[in-house]
Amino acid sequence: MRVHLGSDHAGLELKQHLAKHLEATGHEIIDHGPHQYDPEDDYPPYCLRAGEAVVADPDSLGVVIGGSGNGEQIAANKVKGVRAALAWSLETARLGRQHNNANVVAVGARMHSVDEATSFVEAFLAEPFSQNPRHIRRIDQLSGYETTGVLPTLPE
Repeated sequence: MRVHLGSDHAGLELKQHLAKHLEATGHEIIDHGPHQYDPEDDYPPYCLRAGEAVVADPDSLGVVIGGSGNGEQIAANKVKGVRAALAWSLETARLGRQHNNANVVAVGARMHSVDEATSFVEAFLAEPFSQNPRHIRRIDQLSGYETTGVLPTLPE
């Protein structure tokens, strides 16, 4: 599977580790940067590019990494068609795919050990979407709002 990566300075070392690890396990890695440490860099340019690449390549998934993962998730979610989930446990990584059909996972490099963060990404990449009708319905509501700006109807 193609995996698009993006980070900032806080996520650079973890991103570099994941690129090598995932490539060694058979994934095709596309690194959207940064490629060198700059303590003043900003995550949006890298995470937005990773998100756009995932949307343009529907058979791929993305990983965005920062200190907490929060800003990176927010940035990726600004791209129309991205559903980015913040993973802070194996369960949240799996559920992001299983229930939300997330196509990008965000991880906080300062929140987890390298091994822990790697396990979250591996779990995310391995987990299929459940195809459960209630989850499809919810994703369709979000996609509809993203496209039209019209709020979903409330239940009666």
